[in-house]
Amino acid sequence: MKKQRLVTGVLLFTMTGGTLLAGCSSSKSDGAQSGADGSKTEPKKDISVSIYDRGNVSPDEGTIENNRWTQWMNENGPANAKFVAIPRAKPEEKINVLYASGSAPDLLFEYSPKIKDTLQQQKQFMPIDELIDKYSTEYKKVLQDNPALKKAGTKSDGKLYYFGKINWVEPNRGLLIRTDWLKKLGLSAPQTTDELYKVLKAFAEQDPDGNGKKDTYGISLSSNSSFSLKQMFGATSKWVVHNNELALDWDRQKEYYTFAKRLYDEGLIDKDFTTDTNGAKAKQDFITGKVGIYGFLTSDVVTDTLMGTIDPLKKNVSGADVAFMPYPKSPFGAFVPTFKNPVQMVAAISATAKNPEAVVKYIDFSLKDTTTKALDYGIEGTHYKMTDGCPEIIDAATSKKQVSDLTLDMRMLENVGISYNKCDVPEVAFKSDPRKDEYQNTYDSFRSTYMTFDRSYPELTHSEHMPTPPKDLNAIETNADKAVGDIWLKATVSGSKYSIEQALKDAQDAWSKAGGAQVEEWYKNWYQTDRNNSILANDIFDIAKKQNEQYKKIVQDLK
Repeated sequence: MKKQRLVTGVLLFTMTGGTLLAGCSSSKSDGAQSGADGSKTEPKKDISVSIYDRGNVSPDEGTIENNRWTQWMNENGPANAKFVAIPRAKPEEKINVLYASGSAPDLLFEYSPKIKDTLQQQKQFMPIDELIDKYSTEYKKVLQDNPALKKAGTKSDGKLYYFGKINWVEPNRGLLIRTDWLKKLGLSAPQTTDELYKVLKAFAEQDPDGNGKKDTYGISLSSNSSFSLKQMFGATSKWVVHNNELALDWDRQKEYYTFAKRLYDEGLIDKDFTTDTNGAKAKQDFITGKVGIYGFLTSDVVTDTLMGTIDPLKKNVSGADVAFMPYPKSPFGAFVPTFKNPVQMVAAISATAKNPEAVVKYIDFSLKDTTTKALDYGIEGTHYKMTDGCPEIIDAATSKKQVSDLTLDMRMLENVGISYNKCDVPEVAFKSDPRKDEYQNTYDSFRSTYMTFDRSYPELTHSEHMPTPPKDLNAIETNADKAVGDIWLKATVSGSKYSIEQALKDAQDAWSKAGGAQVEEWYKNWYQTDRNNSILANDIFDIAKKQNEQYKKIVQDLK
């Protein structure tokens, strides 16, 4: 559950319509302002701020750079902000042009660590430690209360460069299994990967849908389903820690691809998976009753998974029933899925910024409770009403058009993990919906299935916290990874013509020839020198555990 989900109104289809908010007029002030006591305050300074352009702004709302909320930020905030649009699809292209031409925004918002780290290595950002200490109140307090933010935003020179936020932590992956198929075939949910193979084989060969045809599969090897399978073997990352040293792992890769090749060779999966690059066919096969286990990636389990996957399946297939399935234990242990990044770095101040103190004050303003509430929900009485102490969207379509489509990326620094409260719990958030208990039960089942801290995290850390090598090594790593991936894929689909053992030898050779040894040495040195200053799996678990206890208390207090 996330606050922005309330704003999009995907689920709030039962709520009544509301009135439109009149467009705001621009009132940019270049002169001194009057304080509440009539005294003169400092004139607002000019700054520039990047904002993603997702192409979803309604024409009558203006543009992503100039609309009711960019104007609201300038009218109510401490600076005159000029917003600079960055295409969300390929932000690096526009960002690189802006920095190369000397027209970089003073405040860059960007999710990708590789984009930010490359610029930081080129000295395109200024350190922000002293700026925060001197000019900030809001962010300074967040930083003091959440030391992981400083840990994640500090680079190898010991200086702080990135602003970040604390997210609400929950699994971002999982598996759905057809429990009605298990029951029909007299099977139990698999506890190990050996048992998983037997279940997949039964789903593909024993006619679980009862139509008298051999037209079902166990799982897909495309997109998210493949990623979840890899996580079972701890094989989504090429790195593993042995004897307190970071090492390149081949054993887990070999074990996973041996498993995948067996599924392919025996026809337990759709052999056209290579063309299903975005996983759309795998999802369609699941919701039409042709696949027994489906791996999903979710931003919200209620809207994305329940309404987007489970509901369509039950509508299409009478009697279909599903459950969240824990990852079966592999020879390398029992793993949880990866979690949503709890500590996310999203912004930096460009080295060319002329008024960095105004940028810090702008960030502070964006973090104030009154600002986050306005950007989350809009204007009270127009976009939302307060019910039992919680905001309730008046009209979903209006709110999406006039609020969330415009403010989503203005909220990149919002600390949802800190502010999560009873209003975000499904049974409260969707209290006007007759299915609210079902939403709550689905979300609780999801959390209890995967937030099990007696298991291991499947990777060294969240991918966003892996360090970015220098440009030349980054290019070597990218090319080597592609060459190795192509070899593993070839072995998976080539039957007896190309064995996994031969693929392993070829992959190791391709990695070596591409210059992989240099990449290995760089990562090993990073782990030895900087791991204590980095966000690793244990940090993710620590934050997740704390939030999980917080969630349990919120739910308990509601009873």
